[in-house]
Amino acid sequence: MTADRTPATAAPPTKTTTAPAPPRRKRNWAPAVFLLPFFIPFVLFTLVPVGYAFYQSLLKTERTGGTFGRKTTVFAGLDQYKEVLGDSEFLAGVGRVLLFGLVQIPVMLLLALVLALLLDSTVARLKRFFRIAYFVPYGIPGVIAALMWAFLYDPRLSPVVELLDEVGSAPDFLGSSMMLWSIGNIVTWTYTGYNMLIIYAALQAVPGDIYEAARMDGASEAKIAWRIKIPILRPALMLTGVFSIIGTLQLFTEPQVLRSISTSVTSTYTPNLAAYSLASSDNYSEAAAMSVTLALATFVLSFAFLKFTGRKDGS
Repeated sequence: MTADRTPATAAPPTKTTTAPAPPRRKRNWAPAVFLLPFFIPFVLFTLVPVGYAFYQSLLKTERTGGTFGRKTTVFAGLDQYKEVLGDSEFLAGVGRVLLFGLVQIPVMLLLALVLALLLDSTVARLKRFFRIAYFVPYGIPGVIAALMWAFLYDPRLSPVVELLDEVGSAPDFLGSSMMLWSIGNIVTWTYTGYNMLIIYAALQAVPGDIYEAARMDGASEAKIAWRIKIPILRPALMLTGVFSIIGTLQLFTEPQVLRSISTSVTSTYTPNLAAYSLASSDNYSEAAAMSVTLALATFVLSFAFLKFTGRKDGS
């Protein structure tokens, strides 16, 4: 018996195929192009001025050779910030605007919320007229509004003060004890309609089916407002709250106008007014340090407010 010596035929080699390389994703520059109209002004009119103010705050002007000597600008580091944080009048102004915000912001936002809910109710009439009427005070320039209220506060000119005096109750609106709340009245009158419009616009974005379903379940308009509308309005209230915090720390126009008719408003009555007074007296470095400090305080308070309200919202 002979062995089969026929060689085994090898299997033909298999052809290996390599997967094609994934095509390169083209970068989409469209979002960047659409952001340019915002980004360019933001850099030019926000970042560059803040950066230049910070640079100015690190310098200091010194006079060599006595009172009539030559002025020289030297690098001072953080010395200006030490002076600002040690300035009792500046710190008093910060405390004053914080007290102002603690009272005025909740009152203003509550009024704006109530007005927006009234306009959005089913029984409201002439909605377009009242919407414009509430917004009109914001359309009046701030200086004009402050001058108008200054006329109403001045006991020598105001028919309101004269009428209150006849009934035996004439408060001194321009006195030191009332001045802060007189300014708060002007700010509330001016910005309530603006905040109301933001809140009302948020209400218009809510589908009406939600309200109809609640009414079919027997909910009254008050319950719908409390249980549905106000929780939905939380983002709008957060937005108006941040705007109000920023505006409070930048309080300037109203005290500057009332300063011309009342001695209760000093040059350091608010932080913004203090920085303006320093810059007017050619003390640009300390005014820059004060402005940067105020900007940082505004950022910290706004961020803290957003974190606090976001946590309450469960986010």
